[in-house]
Amino acid sequence: MALMQPSLGTELDTASFARDGFLVVPALAAADSVAAMRSAALDALDPLAGPAEFEADVGYPGAPLAGEAGAATPRRLLHAYARDASFREWSTCAAVAEVVRRLLAHSRVLLSQCHHNCVMTKQPGYSSATLWHQDVRYWSFDQPDLVSVWLALGAETPANGALKVIPGSHRLELDPSRLDEELFLRPELPANQRLIATARAMLLQPGDALFFSGRLFHAAGRNETDEVKLSVVTTYHAADNLPLPGSRSARYPSVEL
Repeated sequence: MALMQPSLGTELDTASFARDGFLVVPALAAADSVAAMRSAALDALDPLAGPAEFEADVGYPGAPLAGEAGAATPRRLLHAYARDASFREWSTCAAVAEVVRRLLAHSRVLLSQCHHNCVMTKQPGYSSATLWHQDVRYWSFDQPDLVSVWLALGAETPANGALKVIPGSHRLELDPSRLDEELFLRPELPANQRLIATARAMLLQPGDALFFSGRLFHAAGRNETDEVKLSVVTTYHAADNLPLPGSRSARYPSVEL
């Protein structure tokens, strides 16, 4: 399975990640790799091969409630690393490892099997929107410095719910009153409205990889098209940044790249 060489390699790119909290590396995964992962994901959706998370599980805006039509719509195919060789090869390949090492400024980096490690399967018809949040709200590590990689297995546009990010928001220290009980940004607050107005949609093509900080505020819309949107999402941490014992982040062993 061929993989493209990373285009990241300059101090300018690393500095832009430090400033903005994200970096897009175009065509990081070659077409045959994308095709293999897309095929594996589609095969796992019909018939459904678990484990999976469903729209009714998340309770996001637009998600059906348990027992309603569409409640059993898959939102994520879980445990991607263990699910198929194509996902293992991508998530631990040299191209990804090189970029993550640069962004974390560490020679040894590990894939977390506890967070993300999934295929996002945003379905038409019953998909929900994801509110503005930081992923570190779910994670328990010595330090919150983790990097996630979002690989597009198809074109990602506003119409099918492309990810949106707020540049530089990973550097903010917000007053807790600007977040709701579940740590989403409260969109009714003028200060948050001004922040959200600076958001950018991540318009990706198949094989493009978005690297983003676990502290970056991001959100996504609903899939308003008639085709499922598929994205592989994985998360990485430095070898000296360990999950806290007994936490959700320590349930499964990390994998060194």
